[in-house]
Amino acid sequence: MKKVLLLMFVGLLAMSVKAQDKTAKIEFKSETIDYGDIEKGSDGVRVFKFTNTGDAPLVISNVRSSCGCTIPKKPDAPILPGKEGEIQVKYDTKRVGPIRKAITVTSNADTPTKVLKIKGNVKAEGAK
Repeated sequence: MKKVLLLMFVGLLAMSVKAQDKTAKIEFKSETIDYGDIEKGSDGVRVFKFTNTGDAPLVISNVRSSCGCTIPKKPDAPILPGKEGEIQVKYDTKRVGPIRKAITVTSNADTPTKVLKIKGNVKAEGAK
């Protein structure tokens, strides 16, 4: 009887270790968005698209920007394996000049921290 119980315990332990092998993986279509030259006051919303290429649900716990002029928005629900998601970024285009900002994404993926970049240039009204 003891051997049967021991065998069952070892089997359950092996199954729990195997379950922990599953990980989420985040793969972005592009890790940089180039706004190019845009007009002051134009639409500053862009989207980083990604896929969960792992075999466990992907949970994005935090998305933050390097400054208050860029507002990122993360998905609320977990992204299932093989499914796509997106992180929306809104840059304040009322600020004239070059855009060089970083967005840090924190998740349960095998690479828990990813840094995305936006770049471009906001031109003053009437500038050529």
